[in-house]
Amino acid sequence: MIVASLFFVPLGFAIYLFYGHPALRPGGMVNHGALIQPPRPLPELTLPLFGAGSTQPGFLRGKWTMLYVGSGVCGDRCRAALYETRQVRTALNRDMHRVQRVFLATGECCDAAFLHDQHPDLITVRATAAAAPLLASLPHAAGVDAAGAGRVYLVDPNGNLMMFYAPGAKPKGMLEDLQRLLQLSYIG
Repeated sequence: MIVASLFFVPLGFAIYLFYGHPALRPGGMVNHGALIQPPRPLPELTLPLFGAGSTQPGFLRGKWTMLYVGSGVCGDRCRAALYETRQVRTALNRDMHRVQRVFLATGECCDAAFLHDQHPDLITVRATAAAAPLLASLPHAAGVDAAGAGRVYLVDPNGNLMMFYAPGAKPKGMLEDLQRLLQLSYIG
């Protein structure tokens, strides 16, 4: 009887604490970005690249993608977001080849010298009328469309929109999320 109580008393106490006091439960989320539930499959589109050429229909598939949507003029907030995504990708070190960065430029496009000098690995896509289904798939922020929201969106290798980071989100949180996802993912 005493030996059995050595097992069952702590187990009963743990069950009582877990179900009887919800405030004592451990937190369930460890991500820094906002999860999109359920993940949204993004359409496969061919969009014009800045300069010449166009994307393949599945350019958002096969790799993890940090997608930034903004004005092609690329003001201070845009430049900060592109800088942060570049730094996060670089900090991934040996896994950086598994992540791509995409800038979907709306409106007047683009400061070619800045993008070429500061972001040579950036895929810059012009948001023509063909991009409307993609832009419609992105969540809007309090009446502001995706281009004005200043968010960085995270797309998984299957082409599903799964998370976003608000403007001013800490790059360290984005890095930790990506490191965790890359460690757990066998695709992309």
